[in-house]
Amino acid sequence: MAKLTDNLWNDLKAKLAEDGRLEKFTLGEPEQEYVTSRGMDILRLHAADFVNKRIAPAKPKNDGRQTPTKGHPVFIAQHACGCNDRASLKQFYAIEMGRELAEDEVTLVVDVILRWIEEHLG
Repeated sequence: MAKLTDNLWNDLKAKLAEDGRLEKFTLGEPEQEYVTSRGMDILRLHAADFVNKRIAPAKPKNDGRQTPTKGHPVFIAQHACGCNDRASLKQFYAIEMGRELAEDEVTLVVDVILRWIEEHLG
């Protein structure tokens, strides 16, 4: 799995824009305040925890419904970035279903989530 380069990010954003995800999800004022009050290092920990628990297992519990669409900036970013369930990971990242995510895949997903959040602050 590749690292999140500018080229990969731009390619991914083009796919997500075609799907309508980029226009559909935004960070509201409470989510932006949450990010600025805690900082990106804490958000990285939250994102890694959510991805490892909800997305990384080979057969995640409630797959397709495991990621809320509100309540935390990471959840919103997961939907915007197509990493909210295993079917989306297959569609946007070509990560096959039915196997646990590798460490570098988890890192890529977390990097994508944080990049999206950074671009949607203020």
